[in-house]
Amino acid sequence: MLPTIATGNVASAIGGGYEVANSCRFNDGDDPSLKKTPGSDGSLTNWTFSCWVKRSTISNAQQMIAMALASSGNDTQINFSSGDQIEFFNRSGGSVNGMLLTNRLFRDVASWYHIVAVWNSDDGTAGNRMRLYINGTEETSFATDTNPSADTESKFNSACEHCIGQANSGSADFDGYMAEVCFIDGQALTPTSFGEFDEDSPTIWKPKDVSGLTFGSNGTYLDFEDSDNLGDDESGNTNDWTEANLAATDQSSDSPTNNFATLNPLSLYTNAASVITLSEGNLKAAAGSGSVSWFTRYAFSTIGVTAGKWWVEVKCVDSGASNQFYLGIISNPESETWNSSLGGVSGGWGYYSNDGNIYHDGSHTGGSTVTYTDGDFIGMALDVTNGTLQFYKNGVASGDQVTSLSTTADWFFAFNGYAAIDSEWNFGNPPYSISSGNADDNGYGNFEHAPPSGFLALCTKNLGSDGG
Repeated sequence: MLPTIATGNVASAIGGGYEVANSCRFNDGDDPSLKKTPGSDGSLTNWTFSCWVKRSTISNAQQMIAMALASSGNDTQINFSSGDQIEFFNRSGGSVNGMLLTNRLFRDVASWYHIVAVWNSDDGTAGNRMRLYINGTEETSFATDTNPSADTESKFNSACEHCIGQANSGSADFDGYMAEVCFIDGQALTPTSFGEFDEDSPTIWKPKDVSGLTFGSNGTYLDFEDSDNLGDDESGNTNDWTEANLAATDQSSDSPTNNFATLNPLSLYTNAASVITLSEGNLKAAAGSGSVSWFTRYAFSTIGVTAGKWWVEVKCVDSGASNQFYLGIISNPESETWNSSLGGVSGGWGYYSNDGNIYHDGSHTGGSTVTYTDGDFIGMALDVTNGTLQFYKNGVASGDQVTSLSTTADWFFAFNGYAAIDSEWNFGNPPYSISSGNADDNGYGNFEHAPPSGFLALCTKNLGSDGG
């Protein structure tokens, strides 16, 4: 599948209103989770769970959002199924006594979803006892719709281990970002307690301030604003969660009010999925050992731009024994003939690590650059409005500026490699520790080296203000 511009919920492009500063990045390869065991039961018949999520992988296995496990076969789960449906169910004695499984699939890796799950077995109407809302709208079409009997007790909110981002057994890791995680003990709320439709763009659902809600005795609010304590509860209850395999670098500025670009796992070209692995919220790309055809190892950004000035920084972690690695941009990839390297195709411009030259359509573009290798930071300053591209190495302009770019194309940031390669991408939301810290002129992003004047992080706040 070829890359697409981010779609779906784009509340982050809307100015004003409540801002979500941070999310928590769950990298499934690290086996991360947040866990807590309440000291006593809360309401087992009446509660609400709310969170915002941005997925990084799809269609591979069940991915847990939240789970409570009393014992084997006695649990409550909210998860993405292996088929990309959302599943919300409760089991007792091994038997499911309440379940919603959507017909709709959730395969957008470029946007944020808001999920609200409500358990209200106190309700006299069977169809109201379990409810599921996505981006402010109630789901009504289900592959499975099993209503619990009146007063059925859930395992969620009982005095047993609860887990966010993973099954209690240590399996079913969530891969992606979570923000604004709320658990409300003793109330069946609607999505309007957590979000609202924008008054100027009424199809866009956006977060709102939840700090004034009544959370109940076991209630929790995780805003992920303390990088040293990502399980810190801000509900006022001090119901903190214990972190496992989460680090300060897993605090992310990618949020439902400012959505940053990542690499797109749906656009790993041809058979690249078998040799390129994306991780760390789709900001780290690694290719396996062995040489293959150039055109089988491509990846692209989730957001393409048609105007404006944009800055992306890439850390070269491992350029491979042969140091054959391209960083650059690609225009209109859906119409490209994929038979060469990034610097060899008609729409590509690639800075080649091996000889330090810039290539386009199979030819060296002139001038001279310098080679780059492990530990180097390569910056790309793309000016779509004026049709220019300047590469940087460790904060210093490297070689001649490209001045002949199309100003009418859709431009995506891209990389391409021949042998084993490993890079970490920073669209303003780094997967690595920053030694100095530099934002763009609008105050967004966090880069190792300062963006050139006027060049911006690739996020929807900047898209909203500067076109693209």
